[in-house]
Amino acid sequence: MQLSPKFDDYFNQLIADFEAENSGATVKWVDVPWSDMETKILAAVSAGNAPDVVNLNPNFASQLAAKGAWLTLDDKLSAAEQAVYLPKIWQATQINGKSFGFPWYLTARVTLYNSEIFKAAGITEPPKTFEELATVAKQIKEKTGKYAFFISFVPDDAADVLQSFIQMGVPLVDDAGKAAFNTPEGKKVFQYWTDLYQQKLIPQEVLTQGHQQAIALYQSGETAILASGAEFLDTIASNAPDIAAATKAAPQISGSTGKQNVAAMDLVIPKDTDVEAAALKFATYVTNDANQLAFAKAANVLPSTVEAMKDSYFTDVPVNATPVEAARSVSASQLNDAAVLIPAMEDVAELQKIVYDNLQAAMLGDKTVDQAVADAADEWDNR
Repeated sequence: MQLSPKFDDYFNQLIADFEAENSGATVKWVDVPWSDMETKILAAVSAGNAPDVVNLNPNFASQLAAKGAWLTLDDKLSAAEQAVYLPKIWQATQINGKSFGFPWYLTARVTLYNSEIFKAAGITEPPKTFEELATVAKQIKEKTGKYAFFISFVPDDAADVLQSFIQMGVPLVDDAGKAAFNTPEGKKVFQYWTDLYQQKLIPQEVLTQGHQQAIALYQSGETAILASGAEFLDTIASNAPDIAAATKAAPQISGSTGKQNVAAMDLVIPKDTDVEAAALKFATYVTNDANQLAFAKAANVLPSTVEAMKDSYFTDVPVNATPVEAARSVSASQLNDAAVLIPAMEDVAELQKIVYDNLQAAMLGDKTVDQAVADAADEWDNR
Protein backbone atom coordinates (compact mmCIF):
# COMPACT_ATOMS: atom_id res chain seq x y z
CA MET A 1 0.00 0.00 0.00
CA GLN A 2 1.67 3.19 -1.32
CA LEU A 3 5.30 2.16 -0.84
CA SER A 4 6.57 2.73 -4.38
CA PRO A 5 8.77 4.30 -5.67
CA LYS A 6 10.42 5.29 -2.40
CA PHE A 7 11.09 1.71 -1.33
CA ASP A 8 11.55 0.07 -4.72
CA ASP A 9 15.14 -0.93 -3.95
CA TYR A 10 14.16 -2.56 -0.66
CA PHE A 11 11.31 -4.62 -2.11
CA ASN A 12 13.04 -5.58 -5.33
CA GLN A 13 15.97 -6.94 -3.31
CA LEU A 14 13.70 -8.67 -0.80
CA ILE A 15 11.76 -10.35 -3.61
CA ALA A 16 14.95 -11.40 -5.42
CA ASP A 17 16.30 -12.93 -2.19
CA PHE A 18 13.03 -14.78 -1.57
CA GLU A 19 12.91 -16.16 -5.10
CA ALA A 20 16.55 -17.28 -4.85
CA GLU A 21 15.79 -19.15 -1.62
CA ASN A 22 12.57 -20.68 -2.95
CA SER A 23 13.14 -22.27 -6.33
CA GLY A 24 10.07 -22.03 -8.56
CA ALA A 25 8.47 -19.21 -6.62
CA THR A 26 7.79 -15.97 -8.48
CA VAL A 27 6.54 -12.80 -6.79
CA LYS A 28 4.85 -9.96 -8.67
CA TRP A 29 4.66 -6.80 -6.59
CA VAL A 30 1.82 -4.38 -7.35
CA ASP A 31 1.81 -1.09 -5.43
CA VAL A 32 -1.57 0.61 -4.93
CA PRO A 33 -2.21 4.17 -3.69
CA TRP A 34 -3.78 4.40 -0.24
CA SER A 35 -6.92 6.06 -1.61
CA ASP A 36 -7.59 3.24 -4.07
CA MET A 37 -6.73 0.23 -1.94
CA GLU A 38 -10.09 -0.49 -0.31
CA THR A 39 -12.05 -0.19 -3.56
CA LYS A 40 -9.59 -2.35 -5.49
CA ILE A 41 -9.40 -5.07 -2.85
CA LEU A 42 -13.18 -5.20 -2.39
CA ALA A 43 -13.58 -5.62 -6.15
CA ALA A 44 -10.82 -8.23 -6.35
CA VAL A 45 -12.16 -10.27 -3.42
CA SER A 46 -15.68 -10.14 -4.85
CA ALA A 47 -14.42 -11.31 -8.23
CA GLY A 48 -12.35 -14.09 -6.70
CA ASN A 49 -9.04 -12.83 -8.09
CA ALA A 50 -7.47 -11.11 -5.09
CA PRO A 51 -3.66 -11.03 -4.77
CA ASP A 52 -2.19 -13.95 -2.83
CA VAL A 53 -0.70 -11.64 -0.18
CA VAL A 54 -2.21 -8.22 0.56
CA ASN A 55 -0.99 -5.30 2.69
CA LEU A 56 -3.90 -3.73 4.62
CA ASN A 57 -4.52 -1.94 7.91
CA PRO A 58 -6.27 -3.97 10.66
CA ASN A 59 -9.54 -2.02 10.63
CA PHE A 60 -10.25 -2.60 6.96
CA ALA A 61 -8.80 -6.12 7.01
CA SER A 62 -11.06 -7.01 9.94
CA GLN A 63 -14.18 -5.96 8.04
CA LEU A 64 -13.42 -8.58 5.39
CA ALA A 65 -12.17 -11.06 8.00
CA ALA A 66 -15.63 -10.94 9.58
CA LYS A 67 -17.00 -12.07 6.23
CA GLY A 68 -14.55 -14.96 5.98
CA ALA A 69 -12.39 -13.47 3.22
CA TRP A 70 -8.97 -14.27 4.69
CA LEU A 71 -7.09 -17.43 5.51
CA THR A 72 -7.09 -17.96 9.28
CA LEU A 73 -3.61 -18.56 10.65
CA ASP A 74 -4.14 -20.29 13.99
CA ASP A 75 -3.76 -23.77 12.51
CA LYS A 76 -1.16 -22.65 9.95
CA LEU A 77 1.43 -21.22 12.34
CA SER A 78 2.78 -22.91 15.46
CA ALA A 79 2.63 -21.23 18.85
CA ALA A 80 6.35 -20.45 18.50
CA GLU A 81 5.82 -18.86 15.09
CA GLN A 82 3.01 -16.71 16.45
CA ALA A 83 5.15 -15.69 19.43
CA VAL A 84 7.63 -14.01 17.06
CA TYR A 85 5.27 -11.00 17.01
CA LEU A 86 4.54 -8.54 19.82
CA PRO A 87 1.58 -10.05 21.74
CA LYS A 88 -0.70 -6.99 21.70
CA ILE A 89 -0.09 -6.49 17.99
CA TRP A 90 -0.82 -10.14 17.21
CA GLN A 91 -4.08 -9.81 19.14
CA ALA A 92 -5.04 -6.85 16.95
CA THR A 93 -5.15 -9.20 13.96
CA GLN A 94 -7.83 -11.39 15.52
CA ILE A 95 -11.59 -11.30 15.16
CA ASN A 96 -14.00 -13.69 16.86
CA GLY A 97 -10.96 -15.43 18.33
CA LYS A 98 -9.39 -16.18 14.93
CA SER A 99 -6.12 -14.72 13.63
CA PHE A 100 -6.44 -13.30 10.14
CA GLY A 101 -3.17 -11.50 9.46
CA PHE A 102 0.58 -11.20 9.88
CA PRO A 103 1.58 -8.04 11.79
CA TRP A 104 3.97 -5.91 9.77
CA TYR A 105 5.27 -2.38 10.36
CA LEU A 106 3.98 -0.08 13.09
CA THR A 107 3.73 3.61 13.91
CA ALA A 108 3.35 4.60 17.57
CA ARG A 109 2.57 8.26 17.14
CA VAL A 110 4.25 10.91 19.23
CA THR A 111 3.39 14.49 20.13
CA LEU A 112 5.40 16.75 17.88
CA TYR A 113 5.29 20.29 19.22
CA ASN A 114 6.59 23.68 18.16
CA SER A 115 8.77 24.83 21.05
CA GLU A 116 8.77 28.43 19.77
CA ILE A 117 4.97 28.68 19.96
CA PHE A 118 5.06 27.05 23.39
CA LYS A 119 7.63 29.60 24.53
CA ALA A 120 5.55 32.50 23.21
CA ALA A 121 2.54 31.16 25.11
CA GLY A 122 4.52 30.68 28.33
CA ILE A 123 4.18 26.88 28.26
CA THR A 124 7.16 24.89 29.47
CA GLU A 125 5.92 21.30 29.16
CA PRO A 126 3.82 19.59 26.46
CA PRO A 127 0.42 18.27 27.60
CA LYS A 128 0.24 14.64 28.65
CA THR A 129 -3.54 14.28 28.93
CA PHE A 130 -6.60 15.53 27.10
CA GLU A 131 -7.43 17.60 30.16
CA GLU A 132 -4.05 19.33 29.97
CA LEU A 133 -4.50 19.71 26.20
CA ALA A 134 -7.67 21.77 26.70
CA THR A 135 -5.81 24.07 29.09
CA VAL A 136 -2.89 24.43 26.70
CA ALA A 137 -5.26 25.11 23.79
CA LYS A 138 -6.82 28.01 25.68
CA GLN A 139 -3.47 29.46 26.73
CA ILE A 140 -1.99 29.27 23.23
CA LYS A 141 -5.05 30.90 21.68
CA GLU A 142 -5.05 33.72 24.23
CA LYS A 143 -1.30 34.38 24.10
CA THR A 144 -0.54 33.85 20.41
CA GLY A 145 -3.83 33.80 18.50
CA LYS A 146 -2.84 30.40 17.09
CA TYR A 147 -4.50 27.03 17.59
CA ALA A 148 -2.90 24.34 19.70
CA PHE A 149 -3.82 21.49 17.36
CA PHE A 150 -6.06 20.16 14.59
CA ILE A 151 -7.99 16.88 14.78
CA SER A 152 -10.38 15.68 12.10
CA PHE A 153 -14.06 14.91 12.66
CA VAL A 154 -14.59 13.85 9.03
CA PRO A 155 -16.31 10.43 9.20
CA ASP A 156 -14.16 8.68 6.60
CA ASP A 157 -10.85 10.18 7.72
CA ALA A 158 -8.62 9.55 10.74
CA ALA A 159 -9.87 7.59 13.75
CA ASP A 160 -8.08 9.77 16.33
CA VAL A 161 -11.32 11.06 17.87
CA LEU A 162 -12.75 7.54 18.06
CA GLN A 163 -9.56 6.39 19.78
CA SER A 164 -9.93 9.19 22.31
CA PHE A 165 -13.03 7.45 23.71
CA ILE A 166 -10.92 4.39 24.57
CA GLN A 167 -8.17 6.57 26.00
CA MET A 168 -10.68 8.43 28.19
CA GLY A 169 -12.00 5.13 29.55
CA VAL A 170 -15.11 4.76 27.37
CA PRO A 171 -15.53 1.43 25.53
CA LEU A 172 -17.16 1.73 22.13
CA VAL A 173 -19.11 -1.53 22.17
CA ASP A 174 -19.90 -4.19 24.74
CA ASP A 175 -19.35 -7.95 24.45
CA ALA A 176 -22.59 -8.30 22.50
CA GLY A 177 -21.52 -5.64 20.01
CA LYS A 178 -24.00 -3.05 21.29
CA ALA A 179 -23.12 0.60 21.91
CA ALA A 180 -21.30 1.05 25.22
CA PHE A 181 -20.75 4.81 25.07
CA ASN A 182 -24.22 6.01 26.12
CA THR A 183 -23.00 6.54 29.67
CA PRO A 184 -22.05 9.54 31.82
CA GLU A 185 -18.43 8.93 30.83
CA GLY A 186 -19.32 8.77 27.15
CA LYS A 187 -21.24 12.03 27.41
CA LYS A 188 -18.14 13.65 28.93
CA VAL A 189 -16.13 12.75 25.82
CA PHE A 190 -18.83 14.23 23.55
CA GLN A 191 -18.88 17.33 25.79
CA TYR A 192 -15.09 17.64 25.73
CA TRP A 193 -14.89 17.89 21.95
CA THR A 194 -18.04 19.99 21.72
CA ASP A 195 -16.63 22.53 24.17
CA LEU A 196 -13.32 22.83 22.32
CA TYR A 197 -15.15 23.50 19.06
CA GLN A 198 -17.73 25.90 20.43
CA GLN A 199 -15.08 27.83 22.37
CA LYS A 200 -13.14 28.13 19.09
CA LEU A 201 -10.10 26.42 20.55
CA ILE A 202 -9.77 24.17 17.50
CA PRO A 203 -10.05 25.27 13.86
CA GLN A 204 -13.62 25.30 12.60
CA GLU A 205 -12.64 23.30 9.51
CA VAL A 206 -12.10 20.21 11.67
CA LEU A 207 -15.62 19.28 10.51
CA THR A 208 -14.72 19.31 6.83
CA GLN A 209 -10.96 18.70 6.51
CA GLY A 210 -8.97 15.53 7.10
CA HIS A 211 -5.61 14.78 8.68
CA GLN A 212 -3.74 16.36 5.77
CA GLN A 213 -4.98 19.71 7.05
CA ALA A 214 -3.38 18.97 10.42
CA ILE A 215 -0.06 18.51 8.63
CA ALA A 216 -0.48 21.63 6.52
CA LEU A 217 -1.33 23.83 9.50
CA TYR A 218 1.57 22.54 11.59
CA GLN A 219 4.07 23.00 8.76
CA SER A 220 2.87 26.55 8.20
CA GLY A 221 3.32 27.39 11.89
CA GLU A 222 -0.42 27.88 12.51
CA THR A 223 -0.72 25.07 15.08
CA ALA A 224 1.58 24.14 17.94
CA ILE A 225 1.01 20.38 18.15
CA LEU A 226 0.89 17.56 15.63
CA ALA A 227 0.08 13.96 16.57
CA SER A 228 2.12 11.95 14.09
CA GLY A 229 4.69 9.27 13.61
CA ALA A 230 8.37 9.99 14.17
CA GLU A 231 8.99 9.28 10.48
CA PHE A 232 7.08 12.43 9.53
CA LEU A 233 9.83 14.66 10.91
CA ASP A 234 11.82 14.04 7.73
CA THR A 235 8.94 15.46 5.70
CA ILE A 236 8.67 18.52 7.95
CA ALA A 237 12.42 19.08 7.64
CA SER A 238 12.09 19.02 3.87
CA ASN A 239 8.96 21.16 3.59
CA ALA A 240 9.44 23.56 6.49
CA PRO A 241 13.00 23.51 7.88
CA ASP A 242 12.35 26.36 10.31
CA ILE A 243 9.39 24.52 11.82
CA ALA A 244 11.43 21.31 12.00
CA ALA A 245 14.20 23.11 13.85
CA ALA A 246 11.70 24.25 16.49
CA THR A 247 10.02 20.82 16.75
CA LYS A 248 10.48 18.57 19.74
CA ALA A 249 8.89 15.19 20.50
CA ALA A 250 6.99 13.95 23.54
CA PRO A 251 4.84 10.86 24.26
CA GLN A 252 1.40 10.85 22.72
CA ILE A 253 -1.44 12.51 24.58
CA SER A 254 -3.84 10.15 26.32
CA GLY A 255 -6.73 10.18 28.76
CA SER A 256 -7.32 8.88 32.25
CA THR A 257 -6.44 5.33 31.17
CA GLY A 258 -2.97 6.25 29.95
CA LYS A 259 -3.58 4.01 26.93
CA GLN A 260 -1.51 4.76 23.87
CA ASN A 261 -2.43 3.86 20.34
CA VAL A 262 -0.28 2.22 17.72
CA ALA A 263 -1.13 2.19 14.03
CA ALA A 264 -0.38 -1.12 12.37
CA MET A 265 -0.04 -2.60 8.93
CA ASP A 266 -0.79 -6.24 8.23
CA LEU A 267 -0.31 -8.81 5.53
CA VAL A 268 -3.35 -11.01 4.85
CA ILE A 269 -3.87 -14.01 2.58
CA PRO A 270 -7.18 -14.55 0.76
CA LYS A 271 -8.88 -17.77 1.75
CA ASP A 272 -9.27 -18.86 -1.86
CA THR A 273 -5.60 -18.44 -2.86
CA ASP A 274 -4.40 -21.33 -5.00
CA VAL A 275 -0.82 -21.02 -3.74
CA GLU A 276 -1.42 -21.18 0.00
CA ALA A 277 1.96 -22.66 0.96
CA ALA A 278 3.93 -20.11 -1.04
CA ALA A 279 1.77 -17.23 0.22
CA LEU A 280 2.31 -18.30 3.83
CA LYS A 281 6.04 -18.62 3.24
CA PHE A 282 6.29 -15.18 1.61
CA ALA A 283 4.20 -13.38 4.25
CA THR A 284 6.34 -15.02 6.96
CA TYR A 285 9.49 -13.96 5.10
CA VAL A 286 8.44 -10.31 4.70
CA THR A 287 7.56 -10.08 8.40
CA ASN A 288 10.48 -11.99 9.92
CA ASP A 289 12.87 -10.29 12.35
CA ALA A 290 15.62 -9.47 9.87
CA ASN A 291 13.39 -8.10 7.13
CA GLN A 292 11.21 -6.11 9.52
CA LEU A 293 14.30 -4.54 11.10
CA ALA A 294 15.71 -3.62 7.70
CA PHE A 295 12.43 -2.04 6.57
CA ALA A 296 11.95 -0.21 9.88
CA LYS A 297 15.36 1.41 9.44
CA ALA A 298 14.67 2.29 5.82
CA ALA A 299 11.24 3.78 6.52
CA ASN A 300 11.83 5.09 10.05
CA VAL A 301 8.92 3.06 11.42
CA LEU A 302 8.75 0.34 14.08
CA PRO A 303 8.84 -3.44 13.60
CA SER A 304 6.17 -5.73 15.06
CA THR A 305 8.46 -8.58 16.11
CA VAL A 306 9.83 -9.04 19.61
CA GLU A 307 13.47 -9.54 18.65
CA ALA A 308 13.64 -6.71 16.10
CA MET A 309 12.34 -4.27 18.71
CA LYS A 310 15.27 -5.20 20.99
CA ASP A 311 17.75 -3.82 18.46
CA SER A 312 19.91 -0.95 19.73
CA TYR A 313 18.64 1.17 16.85
CA PHE A 314 15.47 1.67 18.90
CA THR A 315 16.82 1.41 22.44
CA ASP A 316 19.98 3.58 22.32
CA VAL A 317 19.69 7.34 21.80
CA PRO A 318 22.89 9.07 20.60
CA VAL A 319 24.22 11.84 22.84
CA ASN A 320 23.73 14.40 20.09
CA ALA A 321 20.53 12.87 18.76
CA THR A 322 18.85 14.47 15.78
CA PRO A 323 15.16 15.38 16.18
CA VAL A 324 14.26 12.29 14.14
CA GLU A 325 16.38 10.02 16.36
CA ALA A 326 14.89 11.54 19.51
CA ALA A 327 11.35 11.15 18.17
CA ARG A 328 12.04 7.56 17.15
CA SER A 329 13.24 6.77 20.67
CA VAL A 330 10.09 8.30 22.18
CA SER A 331 7.96 6.34 19.74
CA ALA A 332 9.71 3.04 20.45
CA SER A 333 9.58 3.55 24.22
CA GLN A 334 5.78 3.55 24.05
CA LEU A 335 5.46 0.26 22.21
CA ASN A 336 5.42 -2.11 25.18
CA ASP A 337 2.26 -0.45 26.48
CA ALA A 338 0.72 0.64 23.18
CA ALA A 339 -2.01 -1.28 21.38
CA VAL A 340 -4.37 -0.96 18.44
CA LEU A 341 -7.14 0.72 20.43
CA ILE A 342 -10.05 0.33 18.00
CA PRO A 343 -11.04 -3.34 18.26
CA ALA A 344 -11.07 -5.49 15.14
CA MET A 345 -14.76 -5.66 14.37
CA GLU A 346 -17.22 -5.75 11.53
CA ASP A 347 -18.71 -2.38 10.51
CA VAL A 348 -16.11 -0.33 12.39
CA ALA A 349 -16.19 2.27 9.61
CA GLU A 350 -19.93 2.61 10.10
CA LEU A 351 -19.44 3.03 13.85
CA GLN A 352 -17.00 5.87 13.23
CA LYS A 353 -19.43 7.56 10.85
CA ILE A 354 -22.32 7.32 13.31
CA VAL A 355 -20.26 8.71 16.20
CA TYR A 356 -18.68 11.49 14.13
CA ASP A 357 -21.98 12.55 12.52
CA ASN A 358 -23.70 12.89 15.88
CA LEU A 359 -20.70 14.51 17.50
CA GLN A 360 -20.67 17.09 14.69
CA ALA A 361 -24.36 17.77 15.35
CA ALA A 362 -23.56 18.51 18.99
CA MET A 363 -20.60 20.70 18.06
CA LEU A 364 -22.77 22.73 15.68
CA GLY A 365 -25.53 23.08 18.29
CA ASP A 366 -28.04 21.08 16.24
CA LYS A 367 -28.38 18.60 19.10
CA THR A 368 -27.65 18.62 22.79
CA VAL A 369 -24.81 16.41 23.87
CA ASP A 370 -27.24 14.04 25.60
CA GLN A 371 -29.34 13.75 22.44
CA ALA A 372 -26.32 13.26 20.22
CA VAL A 373 -25.00 10.42 22.40
CA ALA A 374 -28.42 8.74 22.61
CA ASP A 375 -28.99 9.06 18.86
CA ALA A 376 -25.57 7.62 18.05
CA ALA A 377 -26.15 4.63 20.33
CA ASP A 378 -29.62 4.00 18.90
CA GLU A 379 -28.42 4.29 15.33
CA TRP A 380 -25.60 1.80 15.96
CA ASP A 381 -27.77 -0.71 17.82
CA ASN A 382 -30.56 -0.56 15.24
CA ARG A 383 -28.47 -0.41 12.07
